[in-house]
Amino acid sequence: MKDRRDEDVFSINEKELMEYYGYSGRDGRFKLRFRLAKSWVLHSLAYATPFPNFAVTMQRSRGVTIGKNCHLSPYVLIDLLYPHLVKIGDNVTVGSNTLIFAHSNPTTNVFLKNNSYPRKVEPVNIKSGAILFPGCIITAGVTIGENSLVSAGSVVFEDIPDYCVVVGNPARVVKKIDH
Repeated sequence: MKDRRDEDVFSINEKELMEYYGYSGRDGRFKLRFRLAKSWVLHSLAYATPFPNFAVTMQRSRGVTIGKNCHLSPYVLIDLLYPHLVKIGDNVTVGSNTLIFAHSNPTTNVFLKNNSYPRKVEPVNIKSGAILFPGCIITAGVTIGENSLVSAGSVVFEDIPDYCVVVGNPARVVKKIDH
């Protein structure tokens, strides 16, 4: 009997990504790797630039939907595997060192992957006017409400309503904003 720890997890993850993107065979593997390399290069350019407009342009080139008048600070990481699942509305500010994930995956633990915790891939929607202060973590499947504020260092696991201030890990609503 094969020990699960000996399974090639890289191949398992690559197969999942190929199935998601509709690729197969040798050509599909090449297309997937090219797609990921292109995404990584564009992300790297966006990640380190001090110019918010350039960062927005690079993220859009990766497939991230970004509205008008948005500000992306340096060191923002937007999902490297599924950038097209991240939607950012108009007039959104994203602070430095913020992480936005459209997937979660116990990459190297085959036991967990095959049992209770398979790859989760769900869109992230950051509505117009939202402000994500530095160091936030936004997880797969979350919607950040219109004109809501996510406090520095908050970890968002659940949807945030419109016109709210949230803080903490896990993020919780501490104030409604009058409008």
